[in-house]
Amino acid sequence: MQPRNSVFSLDLESLAGLSDRLTALVRGRLWLQVLIGMVLGIATGILLGPSTGWLTPDTALALGNWLALHGQLFLTLIQMIVIPLVFASVIRGLAASENLEQLRTVGVRVTLYFLLTTAVAIVIGLQLALIIEPGGYVDRSLIQQTVAQVPPPATAEVARPNAADIPGHLAGLLPRNPLSSMVEGQMLQVVLFAVVFGVALVMMAPAQAKPLLDLLGSLQEVCMTVVRWAMLLAPIAVFGLLAQLSSKIGLEALLGMAVYVATVLLGLAVLLVLYLVLLWLFGAITPGRFLGASRDVLLLAFSTSSSAAVMPLTMKTAEQKLQVRSSVAQFVIPLGATINMNGTALYQGVAAVFLAQVYGIELTAASMALIVVTAVGASVGSPATPGVGIVILAMVLDSVGIPAAGIALILGVDRILDMARTAINVCGDLVAARIMDRWLGQSPTQVAQPIPTDT
Repeated sequence: MQPRNSVFSLDLESLAGLSDRLTALVRGRLWLQVLIGMVLGIATGILLGPSTGWLTPDTALALGNWLALHGQLFLTLIQMIVIPLVFASVIRGLAASENLEQLRTVGVRVTLYFLLTTAVAIVIGLQLALIIEPGGYVDRSLIQQTVAQVPPPATAEVARPNAADIPGHLAGLLPRNPLSSMVEGQMLQVVLFAVVFGVALVMMAPAQAKPLLDLLGSLQEVCMTVVRWAMLLAPIAVFGLLAQLSSKIGLEALLGMAVYVATVLLGLAVLLVLYLVLLWLFGAITPGRFLGASRDVLLLAFSTSSSAAVMPLTMKTAEQKLQVRSSVAQFVIPLGATINMNGTALYQGVAAVFLAQVYGIELTAASMALIVVTAVGASVGSPATPGVGIVILAMVLDSVGIPAAGIALILGVDRILDMARTAINVCGDLVAARIMDRWLGQSPTQVAQPIPTDT
């Protein structure tokens, strides 16, 4: 029989060995660290939130804000360098193109691809909402209470689309003052200015363009260095952001809108399957390999609800793990983060039909066609930041006569859905980059490498 101290010593040694193995498992795996942060953050938020009643609302709010401090610092650090990174990446991506014909081909194909897949995503959302009818599962008394208690979002500046105004809007896409667009964070204007700048550099003599390209390359490296610093905060940032979110929402808000939430998530799952099929057919990647290569950035996009915040990591993932050439990745990814919001577009379709069902408004075929056109148009150039889907939804609802005040009914669960649709938006950008790269064919200097399945 072993002495008692000996058994106790063995237990400590086994616990220490288990701790070392767990630490070794987590170390170097950002996706696992982020996943652990997500689970712990949600659990902590539920314990602090209204579901348990352990803390007063004011105390829970203050504690949640402190827990989210690292998350706010992470987002601020990334967003601080997004504009210079996008500007430098788009120009260098264009300048790295083999010729102007390839540049023209990429631009036309990727724009048509984005518009087509966005329209398809909205149609998927509309059809699922019409089949499931999530609006029929909501108590109308809940509508009156919610709309009365929560003021509707400000939509006074959102006007119905007018055909006579379209030429003015198109002309206004090009920035008159590029520096002002950068300061205000107008991503579409920044991308268009960078495209014009990059095409001009391509048409210049290489000796004249080289100094500026070298300067932009140094700027790009500085931005990526800041990104590496920010990634050190990622797991703690995810924990804090989700703890704050869960402490505010609680379980009751999620359960009351369960069918609506499930409909949106089902639509996003269908869209994900469509992406994986497109990759398998046109991108020469199996679904398992793609998900393994992109899980870090998808989990981070889910946690931060901002495709702009993870754009640097998205470009890095496309180039290093999906073997997309730099010229394609650095052009397609920033453009996709600006106009390719398929997850958000699908959400617009479900939400519009849901609120129409709640208010008893019958949507005709013309109304649904108008929803598709409005959502596609509103998604182009929208900032890739948390909560922008609500602003777009206000415009979509206004276009078909659905009361925008009904948005107050879905505000409680919007952040959860925002996280899911952002992950799908980023997934769509990666899929587009890989497919465009394959459609262009392999360049003579590009070396084929196997796509890693783990990090």
